[in-house]
Amino acid sequence: MVEFSRYYIEFLRTFFSNIWLFLTRLWEAFSNLLFNDIVGYFEYLINSSNKFKPLDWIAEVVVMIINLAFVTFVILRAIQLFRKYIRFTRREIEKDSLLEEIAMLNIKTAELVDEKNKILAMKVSNLGVGGVGGYNSEADEEFGIKETQKKIATPSRFTKLINVDEEYKTKITSIIMEPEDMISLPELVHRFISFSASQLSLYYGEREIRAFFAGMATSKILILQGISGTGKTSLPYAMGKFFKSDASIISVQPSWRDRAEMIGYLNEFTKKFNETDFLKALYEATYREDMNFIILDEMNLARIEYYFAEFLSIMEMPNVNEWKIDIVPDVWENDPKNLRDGKILVPQNLWFVGTANRDDSTFTITDKVYDRAITIEMNYRAEYIDAPYTESIDMSYDYLEHLFQEGIKANPMDSKIMDKILKVDDFISRTFKITFGNRIMKQLKDFVPAYVACGGKDLEAIDFFLTYKILRKFESLNISFLQQEIAQLIALFNKLFGKDTFSISISYLTDLLKAA
Repeated sequence: MVEFSRYYIEFLRTFFSNIWLFLTRLWEAFSNLLFNDIVGYFEYLINSSNKFKPLDWIAEVVVMIINLAFVTFVILRAIQLFRKYIRFTRREIEKDSLLEEIAMLNIKTAELVDEKNKILAMKVSNLGVGGVGGYNSEADEEFGIKETQKKIATPSRFTKLINVDEEYKTKITSIIMEPEDMISLPELVHRFISFSASQLSLYYGEREIRAFFAGMATSKILILQGISGTGKTSLPYAMGKFFKSDASIISVQPSWRDRAEMIGYLNEFTKKFNETDFLKALYEATYREDMNFIILDEMNLARIEYYFAEFLSIMEMPNVNEWKIDIVPDVWENDPKNLRDGKILVPQNLWFVGTANRDDSTFTITDKVYDRAITIEMNYRAEYIDAPYTESIDMSYDYLEHLFQEGIKANPMDSKIMDKILKVDDFISRTFKITFGNRIMKQLKDFVPAYVACGGKDLEAIDFFLTYKILRKFESLNISFLQQEIAQLIALFNKLFGKDTFSISISYLTDLLKAA
């Protein structure tokens, strides 16, 4: 034990002396660089300048100016980055403090509601005072009957949804398709492009419209992200006009922290449900047989996995009859017609389309959201298209779904291509610790055939899908230490699928390397 103690003491002495020596030499080197050797720099210049010729002096002046400019640039850039970091930190602190204040207000509101409910319960109990022991069964029974009659007699707690019921009571919702509307998926793509160009002056390329329709065949959630002004919101808006069913545009607010902000909530004081435009659009879609779109504009101004969590969860269920959203805990006689047991069934003819920008004012979209959605990057405006005047279309959801299913069956993924994709999956999982997963593989087997059915090529679809489903996750990695591995991945793409075939993936990886 004594020998070990001597060894350990000597080890600690040596270890800390080495740390002290390292810090001392580091400070010494820093001092020599910026302070001690300054005089030596000028003495060396003076001694060497004795042999300078005119050209040497010109070169010396030019180099000195360049060096001075470089040092000045580095210092100014460091100051800018530091100020930017300070502003970002201050903004985040203010944002967190506001969110904490909102949370505290929500807690206080809940406490006030509970206290009010207790007071009401006391008032109700006092109504039954009388008889033996203060209990009057006849009075209580009469009170219950009156309460039931009151629920039936009073106006519904859902004003907007009841208005929807009234609107569709005499409205014909069935879609009667004309022969000219019974078109194929490639014709549907071209017709939409011509419609949006000729009637709305909105221009889109075939690749992104094929991706949009293939995304509709794959998932009920689509995300359009990119820089401002590239038509992210106008694309689903134009889709609504094309299918003669106006899309509902819901502006996401930074204060949204739960589903009540988006769906609404029951006011315990007034016994009225505070209905939102989102809830009305969701409910109205239950009456329709055509395609419906709800646009969540600027969806990442708040955390999507907070306010949209329930939808993300239920849409993972294989049985679509279980896609139900709880609205109220109890049932009234005069509740809206399509509100069953206080729940709304999310209809299959409805798609949620979110638009997202990337800047300091937005939250990062997590993998939980990305994995469940189909993402389309929109960073460029399409060029002008001189399209002939094209009418909108009458098409039912059943017919479009039939086109999707037939297209997926008719264009199954080639087994050789699947083998190549599995090799890419193996390389990425071993090298970057990122794997495709069962959900993404299932989406891939739906997206690629649907994209081909819309008139595209399978490798083009795979390139698109891999970029925004898998390679997007590379942004969380330290790219500066993985440059060789990324170069190997690009070489693997060229080897398996042909040189520069995966143009989107290679361009995306190249941009990551440049940014690092």
